[in-house]
Amino acid sequence: MKRRLKSLRILKNLTVQVVIGIILGIAVGFMFPAFGEQLKVLADVFIKLIKMVIAPIVFFTVVIGIGGMGDMKKVGRIGGKALLYFEIVTTFALAIGILVVNIVKPGVGFNKDAVEGGDVSQYTTAASETSHGMIDFIVGIIPDNIVAAMAKGELLPILFFAVLFGVALAAMGDKGKPVVSLFEKLAEVFFGVVNIIMKVSPIAAFGAMAYTIGKFGIGSLVMLGKLMGSVYLTMFFFIVLVLGAIAKFYKFNIFKFIAYIKEEILLVLGTSSSESALPAMMRRLEQYGCSKSVVGLVVPTGYSFNLDGTSIYLSMAAIFIAQAYGIDLTIWQELTLLGVLMLTSKGAAGVTGSGFITLAATLAAFPMIPVEGIALLLGVDRFMSEARAITNLIGNGVATVVISKTEKEFHPEVAQGGKMAGSVAKKIALK
Repeated sequence: MKRRLKSLRILKNLTVQVVIGIILGIAVGFMFPAFGEQLKVLADVFIKLIKMVIAPIVFFTVVIGIGGMGDMKKVGRIGGKALLYFEIVTTFALAIGILVVNIVKPGVGFNKDAVEGGDVSQYTTAASETSHGMIDFIVGIIPDNIVAAMAKGELLPILFFAVLFGVALAAMGDKGKPVVSLFEKLAEVFFGVVNIIMKVSPIAAFGAMAYTIGKFGIGSLVMLGKLMGSVYLTMFFFIVLVLGAIAKFYKFNIFKFIAYIKEEILLVLGTSSSESALPAMMRRLEQYGCSKSVVGLVVPTGYSFNLDGTSIYLSMAAIFIAQAYGIDLTIWQELTLLGVLMLTSKGAAGVTGSGFITLAATLAAFPMIPVEGIALLLGVDRFMSEARAITNLIGNGVATVVISKTEKEFHPEVAQGGKMAGSVAKKIALK
C-alpha cells in the first residue's frame, strides 16, 4: 500500500510526467511517424499558451523591480553589468564554437549530395526581412506602439517601455506605491495562470518529440551525426568549463544549480524552445535567492542578448557548411565571420527556427559561404535546437545569479518563494 502511494506521488511530479511524455513521444514518432507528425499541434498550442502570458509577466516584473527599487543609479548599474557580461560570455561561446569545429572538421569530406536539399526559402526570406544592422537593431528596440509590441510579444520593446514606466513610477515616490502594489497582485495572477498552463506541459513534450521523430526520423541523425556530436559536446564543455568556472568564482555549484532548474530544462528539452520556460524560470530564480528587480531586468534581456547555445550553434554551423562545400577560410575570414556573428546573434528569439533564420542572415552578410548550404542542416536542426535552447536557459540562469551576487541582491535565506524555498536554495547554492 505504501509503495503504491509512493508511486502515485512520484507520478504526480511534473518532472517525472515530462520525462514520461518525452519517452512516449519518441516511441510514438518512431512506430507511427505519420501520426507523430500530426501531434505537433500539441506543442504549438502549449507554446502559444506560454507566449500569451510572457509579455504581461515581463512588463509587470520589470516595473515592480524598478518601481520598488527607487535607486535609478542601481538600475543603470545592473543593466550595464548585464550587457557587459552577455557580450563577454557570448563572444566566448562563438569563439569556442569556431575553435572546436576547426579541430573536429565535421564538414570535411562530407557528401552533401547524399542529403536531400530542402526548401530554405522561408528562412532566407525571413532573414532578408529582418534588420540585422546595429542601427536598425537599436531603433527596433523602441516600439512604435506598445500595445502592438505587447500583442506581438516583442521582448526588447516591451522591456524598453517597462524600464521607462518603472523609472517614472519610482520618481513618483510614495504616490507610485499603490500602482506597484497593484502590479504585484496582477503579477501573482499571471504566475497563477502559468501554473495552470504548466500542468499540460507533459502533453506538449509528448507532441513535440513525436513530431520530431516522426518527421525527420532517427535515421536522419546518422548522416550528420559528426556535426551533432560536435555541437552537443561543445555545449556540454561550455556549460561545465566556462559556466562552471564562472559559477565557482561566484561561489555556487553549476551541477547543483542545474539540478535545481531540472523541471525547466526538461520542459525546454521537450518543446525545443527556451521561451516556453521563461515565466517558470523567473519564478524559480526568485526562489533561489535572486531579487525580483535583478530577475526582472536580467532574464528578459538575456533572452535577446545572452544566447550562448545559439552562438555556439551559429559559429559551428557556418564553418561546417564552408567545410562541406570545400571552402577554406583564412584566419582573417574566420575572425570577420566572428564579428558578423557577434551582431547577428543578438536579438534572436528563443523559439524554434530562429537559429536558422539568424544563420541565413549571417551567411547573407558573409557571401563567401553559400546561403543554400543551410539546406544540409534541415533534417537535424530540430535535434540540435534542444541543445542550444537548454544552453541558453542555463546561461541566462547563471548570468542572473552572478549579477545578483555582484549587486549583493542574492539572499537565499529570505527568498521570495518563502522560508522553505529559501532554505533549500541556500543549501543548493553552497558547494
